[in-house]
Amino acid sequence: MKVLLINGSPHRQGCTFTALSEVAATLEKHEIDTEIFHIGVKAIHGCTACGACAESGYCVFKEDTVNSAIDLCKKADGIIVGSPVYYAGPNGALCAFLDRVFFMKSRPYAYKPAAAVVSCRRGGASAAFDRLNKYFTISNMPVVPSQYWNAVHGNTPDEVRQDAEGLQIMRTLGNNMAWLLKCIEAAKGKVQLPVTEAPVRTNFIR
Repeated sequence: MKVLLINGSPHRQGCTFTALSEVAATLEKHEIDTEIFHIGVKAIHGCTACGACAESGYCVFKEDTVNSAIDLCKKADGIIVGSPVYYAGPNGALCAFLDRVFFMKSRPYAYKPAAAVVSCRRGGASAAFDRLNKYFTISNMPVVPSQYWNAVHGNTPDEVRQDAEGLQIMRTLGNNMAWLLKCIEAAKGKVQLPVTEAPVRTNFIR
């Protein structure tokens, strides 16, 4: 089993990485492989809703890391997305990244456990956390809980490492992710996945 942890911060080894590393270390103790994927610092194109990915399964914009992440998400058994908090929301580049990873491509991610992790200096954590979880809850992905909202506080990695409660929340998240992955593995061949109905698409004028 393997969990993909997406580092949505421009800092490869900053506060978000520190939080994700705590989760990863816990998962490794359960003999679950992990990979921390950094979205990078280059510009990430926003989704244009062109729809070409509906057939190819990949985004038409190939100059960034999105298509590489799509392959990793398909192969992973669980997904965790981490982001710094900017103005009470996730990193804008990460949102553009996730829009393209999920738009018309989320079917292969269905029923994979997922979780969001946020890092902030002081406030805005719960709003950013809620925003990230939206990607999972509309993609049939079970959201893995912890003992509190998945957030760490600090302005530097050293300060994050002083956030005893935040790090405990990360470890609890890792333990819960491992437990759910093991439950899913044990149920294979015994419990069938839910039957999916054909999508019904409506709007507010018809």
